[in-house]
Amino acid sequence: MMRIEIICTGDEVLTGKIVNTNFSYISQKLEDVGLSVRWETTVGDDRESLLRALRLAGERADAVIVNGGLGPTVDDLSQEVAAQAARVELVLNDEWLTRMEEFFRRRSRVMPPNNRKQAMLPATAEVIDNPIGTACGFALDIGEARFFFTPGVPRELHRMLEEQIIPRLLAKSGMQTAIVLKRFHSYGLGESHVDALLRGVEELVPDGSVKLGFRAHYPQLETKLTVRGTDTEDTRRKLAPVEREVRKRLGNFILSEDDATLEGVVLAGLASRQGSLSIVETFTSGAIAARLAHLPGADKVFCRAVVARALGEVYAAVGLEGASATGELTRETAEAVARAARRQTGATHALAVLIDLDEGADRIDLGGTICLAIATEHEVASRRSRILGGREWVRLGAVEMGLDCLRRYLQNLPVYERIDFEKA
Repeated sequence: MMRIEIICTGDEVLTGKIVNTNFSYISQKLEDVGLSVRWETTVGDDRESLLRALRLAGERADAVIVNGGLGPTVDDLSQEVAAQAARVELVLNDEWLTRMEEFFRRRSRVMPPNNRKQAMLPATAEVIDNPIGTACGFALDIGEARFFFTPGVPRELHRMLEEQIIPRLLAKSGMQTAIVLKRFHSYGLGESHVDALLRGVEELVPDGSVKLGFRAHYPQLETKLTVRGTDTEDTRRKLAPVEREVRKRLGNFILSEDDATLEGVVLAGLASRQGSLSIVETFTSGAIAARLAHLPGADKVFCRAVVARALGEVYAAVGLEGASATGELTRETAEAVARAARRQTGATHALAVLIDLDEGADRIDLGGTICLAIATEHEVASRRSRILGGREWVRLGAVEMGLDCLRRYLQNLPVYERIDFEKA
């Protein structure tokens, strides 16, 4: 098993002023291809601390990914310290300097003198291309390990890691490099429930080349199938029976696959029938509308969103001034609001997600009653649910439930199927 270490640099990471999403991204991507991180080190903008970290990693790891410290400012030290740790000179890479000058020229700017620092690399370094930024990635040997130095800007790191570093790591590990990652996104089933439902699916491919994994990020669950093979055709052949079985066992709870999102599936479903949508939501801070309104093509589908806290304000906004805003929140309330919103805007579909939150301080047993409805010209579908777990848990669950019920409606599936997060 290859021993991999990740070193993250920067005072802002060390002190917790920013959340280190780069580390979690790198770890996740490595896990997706069957590699795992054995050590993680975080150091600040301190030359001696970084030097010690590089030398220690060079003694105990096979490969090391160093993130950050490739910028043009005085506290960006990765190139200098890498050269010191490898005991080589720091030299100007003329090719990268020309690339940077062209980068600025295309943007009608003159390259600042301090950017020249980014073209100074250890003499033995292998350049790792950065097609979207000025930070030059590079690789070199320090001690017994191969080091890969990457920029701290997330989108630059992502391209470099996926296109160049992971293939190099797989080649170094001797593992089969033909890999397919299949992802299923679901809502309504907990991780342990899905694990039980999918027990034995890996055994459909007896050679052990299919690995099942999960990533829970409430309210969704990502189910992953990592498949290895001799080539792409081999991996696809192995994957086919397993993904069929996953779809069969998870059924209607699968809301999207791979890079598709729930909101994207909803928008595509409406667009395919030349439909349009109006939304009414309470307590969600407009999160349902925010998930949809910015997507490409939403201008042809999205009509209007009403975001409020008080039911009386909702009634006024959709033209139900005479309705009573007191009493228990019911499915019939949501149905009336959805019908009114659809009539008022002329949309083909309206989604109303209304929440009656418990009173009192935020706590784990605080809950909310969710009544939602989907209205068209000829019919209305609705459901009621109760979720516990605190204010944010209720809010996130209501947003996902509303979008998922609309997805189900558009796909001619039952709007109501009991989910693991509901309370009787």
